[in-house]
Amino acid sequence: MQRREIPSGSLVIHRPRARRQGRRIAAALTAMLTLTGTALAIGLAASAQAAALSSAPHASASTGRTDFGCAHPAQAGQARCFGVLKDHRTASGRMSPFTTGSPTTAGYMPSDLRSAYHLGGTSGSGRTVAIVDAMDDPNAESDLAAYRRAYGLPSCTTANGCFHKVNQRGQASPLPSGDYGWAEEISLDLDMVSATCPGCHILLVEAGSTDVADLMKAEDTAASTSGVVSVSNSWGGSEDNTITSFDSHFKHSGVAITASSGDSGYGVSWPASSPYVTAVGGTSLSKASNSRGWTETAWSGAGSGCSAYEAKPSWQHDSGCAKRTVADVSAVADPNTGVAVYDTYNNCGGGMLCDTELQLGLSQGADGWVEVGGTSVSSPIIASVYALAGNTSQVVNGSYPYSHTSALNDVTSGSNGSCGGTYLCTAKPGYDGPTGLGTPDGTGAF
Repeated sequence: MQRREIPSGSLVIHRPRARRQGRRIAAALTAMLTLTGTALAIGLAASAQAAALSSAPHASASTGRTDFGCAHPAQAGQARCFGVLKDHRTASGRMSPFTTGSPTTAGYMPSDLRSAYHLGGTSGSGRTVAIVDAMDDPNAESDLAAYRRAYGLPSCTTANGCFHKVNQRGQASPLPSGDYGWAEEISLDLDMVSATCPGCHILLVEAGSTDVADLMKAEDTAASTSGVVSVSNSWGGSEDNTITSFDSHFKHSGVAITASSGDSGYGVSWPASSPYVTAVGGTSLSKASNSRGWTETAWSGAGSGCSAYEAKPSWQHDSGCAKRTVADVSAVADPNTGVAVYDTYNNCGGGMLCDTELQLGLSQGADGWVEVGGTSVSSPIIASVYALAGNTSQVVNGSYPYSHTSALNDVTSGSNGSCGGTYLCTAKPGYDGPTGLGTPDGTGAF
């Protein structure tokens, strides 16, 4: 919502907007005082309150995690994104702001990620990482500029040829409708490419809807664009008997394609289960006093398990799944050890009131620096490591890491659900479902 400035002393008032803003302020104040236990005799229409809450991001009853609200849950034939906001409730149960206002306190920074995965001294200069998402983020380029400026990363703009945003047909216009949840996803993806591969160019392809058919058109556009060496997909949906008919859209020789394994714990989503992608699971990443300087465990929300429809690839040899097993590799995804992201696309106009409305679920979007996780973080990280490696001419599917396991950090603890304690949901030495073969230790496995 754009603000209208009223000249000082003017008697002209835009009454409909004033009434709307008054109702919005009243709703925010009511909710704040209710949370602190103070009774407030302001009548809010139940239907209006229900409408506001129904448009808010989805909160998990078991963990308090809040996803980006990208069509959750996804309906048949549609996809949802896999970004998760950090749980912002304090020990007393009160909410703290969704925005920190600081690039140094919102979560892991580019220097942290490059340290954790031993990516120092690598450069993907001249190579392009493509991001496929649904809907439009109108602030994508300006928010990307703010993120890169905050961390001293080189400029990446349309003007200097580093950044391009196109629709699913590869055209600069018309772009899809804006969506607050998908805008957060887009900001996350762009920022993770920037953090992992600061020298890479970035192509953002926006599908016109969350329908799989539109996303497949965007996928083909991304993979066929000159200079693209990897494509990240931070979205997915439940498997059904139609998924194998779409797999060919991920089969692009010489282009590494990654897909998030999901954020709902043990269980499989597609396209992570496609044999033509590198399925990326998730970890909890913490600083440590060991020789690496970091330690990782399986993130409880990472997806994993056995596909019900996709055939077993020849390069997978685990015995617990007769068909395709998820995941292949992993990277940080736990929102409680999350990454810093900058996003300003919202429907409350910015400022203190906007922050309050966002944290109470009365408005949508974000208003600056947020700490986020989800396997939406890990997928663009791995796509960017592929770009850093510069080896994708050899890639036709997700097999390459399986023959280069010595260049991965083996994750051996943590679980994402109940599967009888087997490797399918429990991290163990060697291959396991939640973390795959492990996380990058340099670029040698990619």
